[in-house]
Amino acid sequence: MLTQDQLSRLLEQTQNIAKEVGAFIRKERQHFDVEKVEHKGFNDLVSYVDKEAERQIVEKLSEILPEAGFITEEGTNNTQAELYNWVIDPLDGTTNFIHGIPNFSVSIALIEKNEVVLGVVYEINRHECFYAMKGGGAFCNDTKIKVSGAPDLSASLIATGFPYYNFELIDRYLNSMKSLMQKTHGLRRLGSAAVDLCYVAAGRTEGFFEYNLNSYDVAAGAIIVLEAGGTVTDFSGGSDYVFGRKIVASNGNIHAEFLAVLDEFWK
Repeated sequence: MLTQDQLSRLLEQTQNIAKEVGAFIRKERQHFDVEKVEHKGFNDLVSYVDKEAERQIVEKLSEILPEAGFITEEGTNNTQAELYNWVIDPLDGTTNFIHGIPNFSVSIALIEKNEVVLGVVYEINRHECFYAMKGGGAFCNDTKIKVSGAPDLSASLIATGFPYYNFELIDRYLNSMKSLMQKTHGLRRLGSAAVDLCYVAAGRTEGFFEYNLNSYDVAAGAIIVLEAGGTVTDFSGGSDYVFGRKIVASNGNIHAEFLAVLDEFWK
């Protein structure tokens, strides 16, 4: 098992990797050719930037923790190890990136067995690096962050992400949104789940929910929320949010009320 000192060193190294790869992505965006976009599936877009960014991340992470395996979005390396695995989204918010909307990020987490122990999310356009390790608190650019103190949904701003494929559950989702619109300060859809989670951690929003997500979308952001004093569950209030494809994050104060709204439509 890694010691706290070892985790701390890995956290610093991971931040540096995220920033280095983020600089590559930022540079590529300046002259990006939309015609080079590929389709993995309906509305599931990928570019050479995603693939090259992931290759760079995997290569650099392999150097700092050789025994770890990988769970990656673009499949550069999905050889998993028994104890440690890196969970990587090289460009969370690809659609934003392709269209030139300035909200996309690099997301890297480290899982020990089934527990996330380290997370880094680098929002490329604002040069904001959010990070946390288990038991170490949450930070943005070396400043400690914490969740909002809003007491209930009526004082809350909620973030979410729209489904872009697999629309079988869209009515449940839209009904959830309709209810939350009437109970909160409003809803926001920014386009990067990793950033959405970090905004909850930083107190910019009070909650976030989304379904149909993958582990690499949420693993890093989830530990950052937890270390900032927030709460993260699946839609039923359980702990299967990294691999369960449904996640609810909040400042903690609103969590029960938030889940009650979702439960009305997601039973």
